[in-house]
Amino acid sequence: MFNHDHKTVPSYYEHTRNLRIDAPQLQQDIKADVVIIGGGLTGCSTALHLATRGVDVAVVEARYFGWGASGRSGGQIVNGFSVGQEVLEKLVGMESAKALWDHSVQSVEYTRQLIKTHHIDCDLSMGYLHVGVKRRQAKELEQWAEHLSRAYHYSAAAYHDKGELAQFLGSDLYQGGVSDSGSGHLHPLNYCLGIAKAAQDAGARLFQNSAAVKVESSATGKVVHCAAGERRNRADEKRVNGARVNGTRVNGTLSCDQVVYGCNAYLTSFNRSGLAPKISNKIMPVGTYIIATEPLREQVALGLIANRAAVADTNFVLDYYRLSADNRMLFGGRVSYSTLEPVKLTQSLRRRMVRVFPQLQGVKIDFSWGGYVAITRNRAPHIGQMDDRSWFAQGYSGHGMALSGYMGKLLAQAILGDREGIACFEKVPHKTFPGGALLRMPTLVAAMGYYKLKDYF
Repeated sequence: MFNHDHKTVPSYYEHTRNLRIDAPQLQQDIKADVVIIGGGLTGCSTALHLATRGVDVAVVEARYFGWGASGRSGGQIVNGFSVGQEVLEKLVGMESAKALWDHSVQSVEYTRQLIKTHHIDCDLSMGYLHVGVKRRQAKELEQWAEHLSRAYHYSAAAYHDKGELAQFLGSDLYQGGVSDSGSGHLHPLNYCLGIAKAAQDAGARLFQNSAAVKVESSATGKVVHCAAGERRNRADEKRVNGARVNGTRVNGTLSCDQVVYGCNAYLTSFNRSGLAPKISNKIMPVGTYIIATEPLREQVALGLIANRAAVADTNFVLDYYRLSADNRMLFGGRVSYSTLEPVKLTQSLRRRMVRVFPQLQGVKIDFSWGGYVAITRNRAPHIGQMDDRSWFAQGYSGHGMALSGYMGKLLAQAILGDREGIACFEKVPHKTFPGGALLRMPTLVAAMGYYKLKDYF
């Protein structure tokens, strides 16, 4: 299920995709103004916004477009960030924190705009519920909604006590929650493929099964070396011109003026040292997993989530879930900080689902899958410029569905000379994960044990 060498991921989204991108493998040396590495939402959106401005842009994707988190996540489009606004206020000050919040709100609206403009069929549905299992969590959510209203003038969030939650959820588990009419959910793969097609239609050149294995500086810009995406590096061979990089045969190169890194959690997938060590040590891949039930009768489905909102609790190891367009329960959670798939994953997620909705005890599970998202140490997105010819956006920390498409617009503007959009994001300080390349993951796993324990108290 979770083998990253597979060309496809056996998810509900793959089963219900409505579009395939016709893109060749790169097998020659070409030139472009801008080369984007990564065929997810960040890469495809950046390509779309550059191509519509007349820029000659090429996108290289190691597997197929939408293969990563952009095509298999929970599908939530949510205001705000994984890091709380109060933390951002301390990190960057109130003025910049407000600017960041405004960008997050705009990212959801911009997602809706992109869907409408490019006629993307991706089951967009508005409505979101943040819920607390513990009384202290419910109180924190009430205070959070009040803070958003008072400090940010955000009126779409409303607190509901345990009794009021019954109008939305057929579960007795939660002590309170906040409804947010400004957030929602969609079919992530169909959305990502829709953006990829729009970029292609605008003139961007797309290449699949073309893994970037090395980026070099040249006298005139950058050179991106690509290999067949399904191949793994073997030994430590270093020949580049016409042969190999890290044991992988190079199929073609792209010479360009500017490079955009949109790889996110998969930045180091095809090169142990990573394409960009300066930024790869600022993120950590984290596994997250989802099951999809068989289709439910509409009456049953609406008895679970009456307003069809997406739902997430506030635990550190959180549950998140929603109804699909064909009335399946899509239930996610079981975060893995070791990148190892949890034992008996499907059974474990079923137990978590039945804990929330006992009425789903006998329901069949049709799909089970997982994937990586990238987190930063402070859970704020990491966006900026690595050198005068290299740009990046990564570390959305679970809030990338809306932010990544929006960030493509801001990155394109910055590449074309207008840095105003990304300026407040660049003010957010980001620390390196401790432990280096070898010890970073076990160090994080040990640290996360403390936060997991907090869910129980």
